[in-house]
Amino acid sequence: MPTDPQSHPTAIGALIDEVDRSHTRLAATLATLTDADLRAPAALPGWTRGHVLAHLARSADAYGWLLTVARTGVEPSPRAGAAALARAVADGAARPAAEQSADVRASFTRLTEDARTMPAAAWDTRVTALAGWSHPASFTLHRCWRELETHHVDLAAGYGTADWPARYVAWALDGTLAALAVHDFPLSRVEAVDLGRAWTVSAAGPTVTGPGHVLLGWLSGRAPDGVLGADGRPVSARRLPVPPAWPLPPTPGWPGPDGTADGGRRLTA
Repeated sequence: MPTDPQSHPTAIGALIDEVDRSHTRLAATLATLTDADLRAPAALPGWTRGHVLAHLARSADAYGWLLTVARTGVEPSPRAGAAALARAVADGAARPAAEQSADVRASFTRLTEDARTMPAAAWDTRVTALAGWSHPASFTLHRCWRELETHHVDLAAGYGTADWPARYVAWALDGTLAALAVHDFPLSRVEAVDLGRAWTVSAAGPTVTGPGHVLLGWLSGRAPDGVLGADGRPVSARRLPVPPAWPLPPTPGWPGPDGTADGGRRLTA
């Protein structure tokens, strides 16, 4: 049986369902976009909506590759590096809307189908992200969930931070603020007023409050749909400390069977 609580079959099933729902919401947006819409700028500098969709499809393929490595212990094909992925996104960005939408749907459908047939024990297998940090295969699903929700907003096609599910916002804030605490980010406390949640980040800096999606929108570099508060007063995000590039690797990471962060079965992927 899996040793990580997040790798328990019930937790995995619920997480796959969340990924499916995120994909369904994205598909509804894609159904409204024309070829001209995909050539229009996205919310990411230098990218069109077509770039965002090509990136999403290739990211889903990369996560599926990770699951195959975790399931079999064997790389199914040579891994695409950052440069190859960037080329794939650039090459795919100008395709017609129908082709782009079909590519995204097929990639995420393959991923969720593979996830639903994954042996329970394989979810604990350690794999390594392209950036070099390791995590259990189960965290691949969290990464996929974050990819869908974040880049759906980046399409700038009517889906905003206020549309993020509360469960996603709470999970993403947990991970983001834990990582910022390790990096001594100058916030003393963060309070998500709608979630009833609060986090202590450091010994210095303001206390920042707001709806969870607004806080996450600010911390992730996405324009928040609302006003933040700092030390009890309304404040623009531009007057707060500038968050580092997002997302940061999870911290403190996952200990292996020997109790160390680098222990356990680990596969590079």
